Amino acid sequence: MTRPFDGAITKFFEDTVPENVRDAIENAHKDDILNPNYPHQKRMKRKHYEEDLEKLQIELVKMQAWAHETGQRIAIVFEGRDAAGKGGTISRFRTNLNPRVANVVALSKPTDTESSQWYFQRYIQHLPSGGRITFFDRSWYNRAVVEHVFGFCEVRQRTAFFKQVNDFEKLITGDGVKLFKFWLNVGRAEQLRRMLKRESDPLKQWKLSWIDVEGLGKWEEYTKAIAETFQKTHTHHAPWTVVRSDDKKRARLNAIRSVLNELSYTGKDVHNIGKIDRQVLGGPDIWNA
Repeated sequence: MTRPFDGAITKFFEDTVPENVRDAIENAHKDDILNPNYPHQKRMKRKHYEEDLEKLQIELVKMQAWAHETGQRIAIVFEGRDAAGKGGTISRFRTNLNPRVANVVALSKPTDTESSQWYFQRYIQHLPSGGRITFFDRSWYNRAVVEHVFGFCEVRQRTAFFKQVNDFEKLITGDGVKLFKFWLNVGRAEQLRRMLKRESDPLKQWKLSWIDVEGLGKWEEYTKAIAETFQKTHTHHAPWTVVRSDDKKRARLNAIRSVLNELSYTGKDVHNIGKIDRQVLGGPDIWNA
């Protein structure tokens, strides 16, 4: 079987990864959660997950109708390490929503023209207009973490980003946009297990890039950059919500609940929404637990 990047992820697993991470992967059963600090030992059962998800998606449809009718503007940012579950969570938000109303923004590498512009400029044009919901699969926070870790931006550029981003988000929210910022946090062993699975699955290999491969060896650099980002950009007007995503099912349900809880939409049913698991979803204080 052909593996992308000459099987570099497997080689990393066999030759480079810390021994405790390798052991956790090799000794785990299918439904085991690898992070010993995660508040649950087993993944959520699919039956219960699908029952809860159906109720939540009904509420999302109500919310979408309310947003469309009242002209609400909703922007939901998803950040996290590679394979943290951003795309899958966004997909569960949007399963039954109108794609003309609820769209995904996943920007590629900036062009030469975009690189010469004000950093936030290319994101502004993708902010939602009235009645729309925009999901950002990675966002302007690329500069704070990924670009910094890989040396794609200069120190002065990142410094300027931190000086401007809080005011940028204050302008957005002050103008009426409802902004949600999610950080999906995945443990090192679980991240690598997912990457190995992608490497061996022809249907998922397209998700991998050389940055994913190189990033496996930059765990501590990422950790430092993430901590600094939370410290400098967790504000009252645009707080970070951390979702511990070692269990994808619990992560998806709690992220959806978090958004629905914050919006006063027509026909809201708090029973259908259910309770948020505060051990899985919270503020930056739980991100590196």
